[in-house]
Amino acid sequence: MSHGVEEVPLTLEGEPPKTLGVLDQGALWANLGVSLLGFSGALFLINPLGDAPLTLGAALVATVVGSLIGTAMVGLSAIPGTRTGQPAMVLLRGLFGARISYVPTVLNIVQMLGWGAFELWVIAKGATAIFGSVPYQVWVIVAGVLTTALSIWPLGSIRLLRRYVTVGVIIAMIWFTVFFLREAPPQTGGTWTAFPAAVDYVIALSVSWVPMAADFARHSRSSRAAFTGVVGGYTLAQVACLGLGVYAVAMAGVAQVQADGTSVFSPFVAMPLGALFFGILVLRETDQSFANVYSTTVSLQNLLPRVDRRVFSVLIGVLTVVIALLVDVTSYGAFLGVIGAVFVPMFAVLAVDYFVLRRGESWNTAQDAPSRWSMLVPWALGFVAYWLTTSTPTVEAWDGLWTSVREAIGFTRQTWMNGALGGALVAALVTLLIGLALRRPAVRR
Repeated sequence: MSHGVEEVPLTLEGEPPKTLGVLDQGALWANLGVSLLGFSGALFLINPLGDAPLTLGAALVATVVGSLIGTAMVGLSAIPGTRTGQPAMVLLRGLFGARISYVPTVLNIVQMLGWGAFELWVIAKGATAIFGSVPYQVWVIVAGVLTTALSIWPLGSIRLLRRYVTVGVIIAMIWFTVFFLREAPPQTGGTWTAFPAAVDYVIALSVSWVPMAADFARHSRSSRAAFTGVVGGYTLAQVACLGLGVYAVAMAGVAQVQADGTSVFSPFVAMPLGALFFGILVLRETDQSFANVYSTTVSLQNLLPRVDRRVFSVLIGVLTVVIALLVDVTSYGAFLGVIGAVFVPMFAVLAVDYFVLRRGESWNTAQDAPSRWSMLVPWALGFVAYWLTTSTPTVEAWDGLWTSVREAIGFTRQTWMNGALGGALVAALVTLLIGLALRRPAVRR
């Protein structure tokens, strides 16, 4: 089937084409790193605890450190996809077994639907900032249709991004950077107290892509192309995006952005040619919604491998539009915290098992792959460790629960502790111990 050579197979039974080079991957991940959500999200970066704003230097360092840690995790999670040719949730058959892999698959579908709705919401809000007379609902539907079309032809969409969209995004980002550095008020004051929480936030922002990295890396020509594209493209773009966000929040006013996150768009549109260049970023945001809808599609194929992915794409596209129209998606800081707590330790378990214990060999992704219940233990302990060590607030009742747990076990969280690193470290060490214990030869009599 000639179409299958150029595009993603319609079912999991098809052979994935290896057509994406480092420039394709770099362009994809650079575009994913520039997010309209990142501009308003800079508020969480500069004041993650709500009462201890960071200095400009601390915020920028947290952005670089968090991005490098997070993208390294994403890049490593992409490599098994390149080697096996399998999407992310199918890879988890090798880690947990086929049946248990359905659990993280369902969790991933839920979070991807949430992200997809967030993206349609922010696209519509961004377009409304430029064309105020057109209703929000119209932009949601337009963005949903475009997103669905891109997800039906994913490899063609990535090539389109590299050839045309990325150049426009680079020019727009340079234009905004020059303006903000010249016009924004001086960034003074603040402390380094909330630095670990800021790093936590940036890692969570980056690592939210771990569950979908292999969905695109499976089409890379090499593991090096996949890893380099992720780390290089996403890190540079996210640092630039959050850096611009810091200045945009300052120009829009912290109190105003706290009340309405989309008010951060105003400084972009107000500058000379701002509407034009901001329009490029709004149009580019569809690659975020496309990535989420497409990854939801291939995640569903782990559950129903013989269903045509185009059917899933249309159904998911319609569902995300409905969610964006009906659900109030005005805050996502807590959402990121939950994502990090679930998928950071899962990545650590995968990384140790794949790269260290089995060295990429005997990775069974068949539909009858046997269950590996032991791998749930490090994942669960990593999840607990994340919440014991994180300083990033989410929902009051949930945070209060973990405060009570710390008190009950006599654990004192230090200011330097980081939830993402704490969760990953515990999950990795427990995975290593379990793996070594299971492979240890029987003691001779």
